[in-house]
Amino acid sequence: MSPLSARVLLKDVFGFDDFRGKQSEIIDEFTAGGNILTVMPTGAGKSLCFQLPAVMGEGLTIVISPLIALMQNQVEALKLLGVEAASINSSNSQDENRDIWRKMQNGSLKLLYLSPEKLMTERMLDVVQGLNITYFAIDEAHCISQWGAAFRPEYEGLCRLHKLFPKVPIIALTATADQATRDQICEKIFSNNVTTYLTGFDRPNISLNVEIKNGWKQQLLRFLKDRHGENGIVYCLSRKKTEEAAKALVEKGYNALAYHAGMAAHIRSENLNRFMAEPDLIMVATIAFGMGIDKSDIRFVFHTDMPSSPEAYYQEIGRAGRDGQPAVAHMLYGMDDIRMRRMFIDNEAADEAHKRRGHHRLNALLAFCEAPECRRVSLLNYFGDEVEFEKCGNCDLCDNPRETLEATETGQKFISALYRTDQYFGMGHIVDILTGKDTDRVLKLGHDNLPTFGVGKDLGINEWKSVARQMMARGFIVTDMEFGSLKITDRGFKLLKGQESFRYRPDVVLKKAATSRTQKTQKILSELPEDAQDLFQALKSFRMEIAAERSVPAYVIFSDKSLVDMAITRPETLEQFGDIYGVGVGKKKKFGSRFVDFINQEITS
Repeated sequence: MSPLSARVLLKDVFGFDDFRGKQSEIIDEFTAGGNILTVMPTGAGKSLCFQLPAVMGEGLTIVISPLIALMQNQVEALKLLGVEAASINSSNSQDENRDIWRKMQNGSLKLLYLSPEKLMTERMLDVVQGLNITYFAIDEAHCISQWGAAFRPEYEGLCRLHKLFPKVPIIALTATADQATRDQICEKIFSNNVTTYLTGFDRPNISLNVEIKNGWKQQLLRFLKDRHGENGIVYCLSRKKTEEAAKALVEKGYNALAYHAGMAAHIRSENLNRFMAEPDLIMVATIAFGMGIDKSDIRFVFHTDMPSSPEAYYQEIGRAGRDGQPAVAHMLYGMDDIRMRRMFIDNEAADEAHKRRGHHRLNALLAFCEAPECRRVSLLNYFGDEVEFEKCGNCDLCDNPRETLEATETGQKFISALYRTDQYFGMGHIVDILTGKDTDRVLKLGHDNLPTFGVGKDLGINEWKSVARQMMARGFIVTDMEFGSLKITDRGFKLLKGQESFRYRPDVVLKKAATSRTQKTQKILSELPEDAQDLFQALKSFRMEIAAERSVPAYVIFSDKSLVDMAITRPETLEQFGDIYGVGVGKKKKFGSRFVDFINQEITS
């Protein structure tokens, strides 16, 4: 088809006068037989990049999509345009499926939407190989990284497509993928035979705001005080919390509904239909809600809990302001969020590499939360999107700058320690060097002999970790998502040479523990290094098990002070365990081996 035909169809079928951004360039290369990975912001017109070629082509385009609701929305939209499209999914009747099969056989169907689970069955693949397939399109392609190793392994199975259909071009599309995810998609789906189009991540009409959690219900109501009559989404981490938040909003006179995977399908469908139709409805939801929601006038997205990663955050706030008008993204975060997210990652049915990437992404989101200056710059830095501004003027840090301290020398110390260890280690080890901790690893590697050993004793462990995250937010360092080591950027080397400056924001060092614990435990957790808190909690549970076995109070086994010492020093041998506070010969003999084994297991799990 000629470029003229594409432009004619753009107007006649889709009703657009002209292409946007790189749409035309992408469509030209795709229709010429090239494999494409395209990363575009929500609302930038990704779907057109495969829908227009599908209408132009003579055969069938198969679209792989993660959710039934997402498929059905796109199919209905295409039918309204006069395009023959269909989806085969579990909600279809037998008559509907027979009609779809007939259209597939006679060549009248232009687009067929399937889930990866449906497509990657041997039966379906056999059927598809007998059809005239023009293109494959993989929508929401970041799910290959996000879900492939966990509960939807068929996403990783999509790597077979280019081998089974070597002459059929494939386009993968997403609104949210960091460099590691893009690399993973390119390798798995295309064996790196692909052209990547990165069209920018900035959504300048969305105001970005982050607040430390301090009574989420009151904070939510305060945010909504002047927002009666607006559409919005409130995201909660748990189903119970969505119900609680929706009830609180209704009691205050807001038009609000809950939405989560535990609700009956017909209720979810009814609530979704109301959200799409009513101009003032607030949907209080878990992440089960949102993917593929094409509603342009959502004015705000409020997170009562911290999302799982910058990708999840970006995707969720991207549902606001798709009409280009001003919108707000407001997030609450706190220690409990971080602890809960780490637990989710550790309990995921995935390999260690996938869990490691999950922790690194969570650290990157925490860096965004703790950013000392302009949140937009921080977010775009993470996605590798080069920006020409220092301040966006549309985030809480630009509108209401926080107090920062001159910390150029502090940043130089951190980067110097990174450089002197060949940029081979993660945050924890570098902080150990700076604070002068004689850990086994530091001593074994001889890093206690480095000039930077102990030069950072003026700051605590949590403060140094916050410094590191804030340097990450400013683009001085980045995390290798695969191995977890920190790397120095070009900007970081400029800081080391004194050609850049760095200011540190001290107000975000989170030391507040969960409100549901006892005051004593709160105090202990607030004083513990961040990386020791989870181990301390695990040791308390383990101590309780042993106390139950012996029918004695927990403190008889070991005091909290002993557990704190274990959580910080992490003894690896019986000899080291003997140096723990409160451990004498008798307790070392009775409990030493069990506690050492437990600690080693917790550290490596």
